[in-house]
Amino acid sequence: VLRNIMRNFYSLLKACDPYLRFVFLTGITKFSQLSIFSELNNIKNISMLPEYAAICGITEEEMATQMDEDLDILAGRMGISREKTVQKLKDNYDGYHFTWPSPDIYNPFSLLNAFADGRLDSYWFGSGTPTYLIEMLKKYGVQPQQIGGRKAMAESFDAPTERMTDIAPLLYQSGYVTIKGYSPVTQLYTLDIPNKEVRIGLMKSLLPGYLDRRTTDGLTTVALLYEAIYEERLDDALRLLQTFLSTVPYCDRTDYEGHYQQMLYIIFSLLGIYVDVEVRTPSGRVDMVMRTATTLYVVELKLNQSAEAAMQQIDLKNYPERFALCGLPVVKVGINFDMERHTLKDWMITR
Repeated sequence: VLRNIMRNFYSLLKACDPYLRFVFLTGITKFSQLSIFSELNNIKNISMLPEYAAICGITEEEMATQMDEDLDILAGRMGISREKTVQKLKDNYDGYHFTWPSPDIYNPFSLLNAFADGRLDSYWFGSGTPTYLIEMLKKYGVQPQQIGGRKAMAESFDAPTERMTDIAPLLYQSGYVTIKGYSPVTQLYTLDIPNKEVRIGLMKSLLPGYLDRRTTDGLTTVALLYEAIYEERLDDALRLLQTFLSTVPYCDRTDYEGHYQQMLYIIFSLLGIYVDVEVRTPSGRVDMVMRTATTLYVVELKLNQSAEAAMQQIDLKNYPERFALCGLPVVKVGINFDMERHTLKDWMITR
């Protein structure tokens, strides 16, 4: 139905061709030219052409020159230096690329709202709930940790979504992932989550899938977790997490270790902490690696076993050796989950 409506609309443009000097079409979903634009066959797809890389959005140069006064005002209202303000804006709203190489593109909706309000907030996700995306992630069996860090050919993500066989076109065209790199040898693009605003907003949307939707204090717990980890009180953080998980109703399918791994990935991603799962080492794969500004945590998870068994595996496989040159102290963490209580049973932390 939607395609028929759009086809009828765009077919009128063809008849108006003598009167149109410039026509620019944009949107968040790509349809094949045959299905929508068969009547309008004189358009050119400029989506990934380098000369148009910055046509949508705001570049850092544009922000620094044309929004110079706005930056100073925002810095004053936030009580930090201009340099720190620019860095926070970059972390939260920058990072989009529509070809490679490409200038960094800021999300204009979020950036302009931050200037107007005098603070940083999650503006992009406040404009809509990604219900359809959540449904599609489930349909294609995509886990939270599989959303970013994807390798793909251009035709597999800059492609029509009518006959979509992979989640990549939807993720890319909706702005949940963007181009972060390109290999001319393999012609593969690297797609990843663009910035902190998108990552945290996305994980907030995914969290109810791992905790009962009636739970209302999840984000409060996440904030307290952030405080504990920021102050390097990991034992307190895990105890807080244990209490929280033991008091909330759970969704189905909590009888496998991967469920708890995915849940922790979402929670720690919400904290803005770098987190990765199934990290390869010469002797095996680490269940989870977390990195803060001061510490790198090597985490092994067990279900209905013991924290000691998790720690023994870390030592037996010598996982920390893989991260010896990271420049941060490495802390080993073994966590054991209780399947019946759906929470942490015990844990060990070794520095």
